[in-house]
Amino acid sequence: MGRKKWFVSTVAAAVVVGTIAMSSGGFAFNRLSAAEIEAMVYHPLNALTPEEIEEAASIIRKSRYGDASMYFPEIKLEEPDKAAVWEWEYSGRAGKLPRQATFTAIKGDTPYEGTVDLDEGTVIYWKEVTQGWPLFNEGAGAQDFIKRDPQVKAALAKRDLTVDAIRFAVGPLGDYGPELTPPGSRLAIAVPRPTIEGKVNNYAHPIDGLALLIDLDAKKVVDIYDYATPPIPMEDNDYSKVIKSDRTDELKPLIITQPEGASFSVKGNMVDWQNWNFHFRMDPRVGPIVSTVTYADGGEKRKIMYEGGMGGMMVPYGDPEPAWFYKIFMDAGEYGVGLSTRTLKVGADAPNNAVLFDVALNTTEGKAEIFKDAFALFERYADPEWSHNTPNGPEARERRELVLRSIATIGNYDYVLDWVFEQNGTIKIMTGATGLAQVKAVASETIQDPTAVDDTRNGVLVDQNIVAPTHQHIFNFRLDMDVDGEINSVGEILPKTVAVDQDPGFARSEMIMEEKTYKTEQEAIQKFDPDKIVLVTSEAKQNKQGYTTGYQMIAFAGGTHPFMEEPLFTETDYVLKRAEFINNHVWVTPYRKDELYSEGKYTTHNTDTGLGAWTKQDRGIERTDSVVWLTTGTTHVMRAEEFPIMPTEWVTTMIKPWNFFGETPTLDLPKVE
Repeated sequence: MGRKKWFVSTVAAAVVVGTIAMSSGGFAFNRLSAAEIEAMVYHPLNALTPEEIEEAASIIRKSRYGDASMYFPEIKLEEPDKAAVWEWEYSGRAGKLPRQATFTAIKGDTPYEGTVDLDEGTVIYWKEVTQGWPLFNEGAGAQDFIKRDPQVKAALAKRDLTVDAIRFAVGPLGDYGPELTPPGSRLAIAVPRPTIEGKVNNYAHPIDGLALLIDLDAKKVVDIYDYATPPIPMEDNDYSKVIKSDRTDELKPLIITQPEGASFSVKGNMVDWQNWNFHFRMDPRVGPIVSTVTYADGGEKRKIMYEGGMGGMMVPYGDPEPAWFYKIFMDAGEYGVGLSTRTLKVGADAPNNAVLFDVALNTTEGKAEIFKDAFALFERYADPEWSHNTPNGPEARERRELVLRSIATIGNYDYVLDWVFEQNGTIKIMTGATGLAQVKAVASETIQDPTAVDDTRNGVLVDQNIVAPTHQHIFNFRLDMDVDGEINSVGEILPKTVAVDQDPGFARSEMIMEEKTYKTEQEAIQKFDPDKIVLVTSEAKQNKQGYTTGYQMIAFAGGTHPFMEEPLFTETDYVLKRAEFINNHVWVTPYRKDELYSEGKYTTHNTDTGLGAWTKQDRGIERTDSVVWLTTGTTHVMRAEEFPIMPTEWVTTMIKPWNFFGETPTLDLPKVE
């Protein structure tokens, strides 16, 4: 009852314009004046407003480049100059920077990219995309020509199915070599998926042994792979039902309230909490982006990170059959994490003390779509911050965290995307996987059946006639660290043991620390080593002990599934060439405004044009404005407990202060009486 609901203006997406609070007299709306709204909400990194999205599309269509039939996979903010943003942040946030939008557009059968100057109302950049394709949204358009094909109808009839009862899931092919994917081709795989009336979980009724190779340009079926006819599982597997169980204890209410309100304050998309200040927005492709992150330390506003967000994402499956080999899902680059954002359900997706925010993103028609309650911001108890028993009794302090959460539903999976801020200067980036498994139909009902060995070669039998193939969830985060300024270095500390030089009669060995600074991009590329401390440091500032201030970069700080140490593919597999970021966990590049995505800007129908290509230049990274890219993830071997729906499983990445402060930064936390 005490939870506040933050409403979004129709003038600006994801901005606070007032609150509704429950009082004894009912609801009271605290409306802000237009001047107050204007003063509160502006930030140069604000996402495009609904009006700006639609204005950008209109400007493009009316320009000499446009026409009425073109459509837009993406329209979003073109970020202003980084130095100008920091100057704005530190100069009292006065004035406004140029407002521009970047976009991709499909005109006829040709993709283009460009930039709109929203202040001037003109297209200032326009270029044909000649390698790859923008975000993929052509599955719906392929349904008609697939269903008209007589061979497709015949293949379905063999399974006692008609095209009316089927929708085809369409996924684009990347580079699988010139034999299958000639350069410039736009091929995709389509697999049948039933649409059974009244069924909640259509993923539980796979039609397997049939896959179609289609040409999206020619709009035709190129080849049909019809290689098996396993039975279609028909068990409901309806996870939405409330079922009777053996639980005899009644679940009592758990009430999470903040009767005096939240401890944080929000101005537009800027958040202040416990010395932290940061900006957030939703990006159509990579989802949540956190920017201009600073920490107030003894009255000094210290820079930590200019911008952090997802660099790329891949979910590759390990089944080589025709209906499965193409399932190397590049969820950010092909489908858009932000565009897959969904409404959060308070009380389950987010606690009752959460403050909610709407966001606006583009449709392909160039309209603005409002995603209701897409962000949640909330505080939570997170165990003791520190604790020790003294002669006068225990001394302990509460650790509290601030969580910025969104959830994206990308096909069968739902990804919980959390940015977690701790009072001690640590930031955790937590990714939770839940939702439904991609499954295949098989002949086996139990693992004792004679067909089970073959049926479970690439996966796990999770129900009668249903196998869930093994796969990996691989996430990459682009972290533009500006620790105490833009000029940083990246290096390592490696604890190790050596023999004591002179035998003192007791100790035979000692622990020492080997330190190294990475000079170039190639030197920085590495696998995650839990023994190694990877640091971003600034020579511009020292702590009171004289150390250069820094932050530790931890690609894997814990998870509930096995860590993705290696992509599970042979060295000759084309998967490894599509996105080289999955091969290593730490990458460092010099800051470039146009190097935003770890797999490259255009992932669909393409090879790697991202980290794998950029770092071959072996550019210098010492004492420069650098970006750290951390790859993390899990190997998902399914288990029965994850079907028909998967309990949320987490993987955590972390950045942690390392001699950034001169002492424990949470000595000032209040006592718990």
